[in-house]
Amino acid sequence: MSQLTVDKLAKQFPTRGEPLVVLRDATFQLEAGQNMAILGPSGSGKSTLLHIIGTLDLPSSGRVTLDGQDPFTLSEPQLADFRNRNIGFVFQDHHLLPQLSVLENVLVPAVAHGKPDAATVQRARELVDRVGLGDRLDHRPAELSGGERQRVGVARALVLKPTLLLADEPTGNLDHTNAMAVGKLLIDLQQQEQAILVTVTHSAELASLYQRQTQLDNGVLQPAP
Repeated sequence: MSQLTVDKLAKQFPTRGEPLVVLRDATFQLEAGQNMAILGPSGSGKSTLLHIIGTLDLPSSGRVTLDGQDPFTLSEPQLADFRNRNIGFVFQDHHLLPQLSVLENVLVPAVAHGKPDAATVQRARELVDRVGLGDRLDHRPAELSGGERQRVGVARALVLKPTLLLADEPTGNLDHTNAMAVGKLLIDLQQQEQAILVTVTHSAELASLYQRQTQLDNGVLQPAP
């Protein structure tokens, strides 16, 4: 069974005075099909923690392992491949490419391995259908609403069947109705795929949908009140 282990993760940044400590000994473990929300005010270190788990940033100390593999022991090319194959990202800003269609945007992660094969293209089509945009395959991002663009971002994150899904304020740019719809969709798909999901959010309402709610306070990760 897939497993994410975060062990005593710490991050600090040098300053002219004392180091700026952003994370202190963050520790948790999640298995396939499990999800967790991380709450906290702006500047609390939520995104930093997510970026380290996603191998986009290095920890000052501590370890992250995914299925027993410590990605920070890999070379840069190996790490990029590991990230692409094992981790799906959903961002606050969807980061869709404006010149590409919905289907082409969903297939972007697969292009790193050459031309997507027929099975991957079919999976992308199915995912677009599952997020409710089956009739928009050929539309460009400018022809979609904000909620629809974020749904495309969710499908893109899942196209390579990642072990781990990371979402950074995935509903932060949406109105309440769309935010809750996209939030529930993300969890539904994560459950169907039996991926691991970690989401950073300001929304206690969105966090309440998750199996586990945690909070970052003064760099310390703890159960949310």
